Amino acid sequence: MTAVATPPDVRRHILDVAHPLLLRKGFTAVGLAEVLSLAKVPKGSFYHYFGSKESFGEAVLEAYFSDYLARTDALLAESGTGAQQLVAYFQDWLDSQTGDDAQSRCLVVKLGAEVCDLSETMRATLDRGIRQITDRLARCIETGRADGSLPAAEAGDPAQAQAVSLYQSWLGASLLAKIARDRAPLDRTMAGTRQALGLAPVPTPVG
Repeated sequence: MTAVATPPDVRRHILDVAHPLLLRKGFTAVGLAEVLSLAKVPKGSFYHYFGSKESFGEAVLEAYFSDYLARTDALLAESGTGAQQLVAYFQDWLDSQTGDDAQSRCLVVKLGAEVCDLSETMRATLDRGIRQITDRLARCIETGRADGSLPAAEAGDPAQAQAVSLYQSWLGASLLAKIARDRAPLDRTMAGTRQALGLAPVPTPVG
C-alpha cells in the first residue's frame, strides 16, 4: 500500500482540515479523532502540536484571523478613496456569506456564542481578532474623512465607534441570514452601511 505523504507543516495542515469541520458542526461536536483522521495524522501525535482541545481551538481561531486580516489588508490597500475601500470590504463580506463556497463563511458567527461560554482563552482570541478588524475599519473611515469621500466627523462620532457599530451590524446580519437561509438581512445591512457612511444608495436595476 502506498504511504500517504505528510505535509511539511503538519500543525497548519491540521488547522486547515479542522476549519470546514468547525464551520459545519461547531467546536463541541467536532472530535479530535475525526480531525486527525481527515488530516491523515496519527492520533497519538495530537498533543505534540496542541496541548489540549482548548489550545487547538485557540490555534484555529488565530489562524482564521491571520488569514482574514491579510485578506482585509489586501482589500483596504486597493487604490481608491477611503469610501471605495470600505465598500469593497463590505461587498466582499456580503459575497463571501452568500456565495457557494461554504469555507468562506464567518467563523466568528459560527463559534462566537458557543466558545465564549466554554473557554476564556478562546473568548480572548475572538475579542482580540475582532478588535484588529475594527481598528482597520476605523483607519479606513479616517482616510475617507480626510480625502473627502466620507462626511466629516460630527461631534461625538469617532471613527472607532462607527467602525464597531458597522461590524456589529454585519455580524448580526450574517447570523440572521444564516438562521433565515436568506441573504435579505445582508442586503439590508449593505444599504444601511451606505446610508451610515453618507453614500448614495445603489440604484435598483430596472426590469
